[in-house]
Amino acid sequence: MTENPQRDTELGELGTGRATKDVLPVVAANLRRLRTRKGYSLERLARASSVSRAMLSQIELAQSAPTINVLWKIASALNVPFSALLGGEGETPTSILRAHGAARLTSADGSFSSRPLFPFGQGPRRTEFYELRLTPRGVEHAQAHPLGTTENLIVAEGAVAIQVGSERHVLEQGDAILFKADVEHAYENLTDRESAMYLVMTYTVDIERGT
Repeated sequence: MTENPQRDTELGELGTGRATKDVLPVVAANLRRLRTRKGYSLERLARASSVSRAMLSQIELAQSAPTINVLWKIASALNVPFSALLGGEGETPTSILRAHGAARLTSADGSFSSRPLFPFGQGPRRTEFYELRLTPRGVEHAQAHPLGTTENLIVAEGAVAIQVGSERHVLEQGDAILFKADVEHAYENLTDRESAMYLVMTYTVDIERGT
């Protein structure tokens, strides 16, 4: 029997995928900069985000790869777009994101992965584009995003159920959905093979940009 169940739970919120490790220095630098700019101590951010001080410290030191849910909690507490933790300074006119070696963010159990289809090194934006993948029969629960956020999703492979608050919608390949994502929602793969989705997330309010 574990001697520290809380610590074990928090360790389960850290991703370990190889591709995810490529994101560590970017997230670490952005988190430190945004937290300092807000005037938040680690303790204050821990209280606001429900992410432990120890975990926040590990992320800032680029020692641990946080899961998608952990990053969402931090972004919400700092009142910044999700991409503020992934982006950087400056933009280039043209960017190509190769499929090989692409950076991915994963859920704690590895059943859900998200590939940002916008380049690291370009700062936070009001519209974000992602490739989502769910393992067979996998389920991913998402917390409410900032007020006014919408998700526009299309199923590229498989069939999925999207739970938005108390509403459940079943989407087959080629089906699309637009919904308000400022409530709890979930994605569920209804098939015995991996499902793939493409998601455009739009922040309809101009929350503080992490530049």
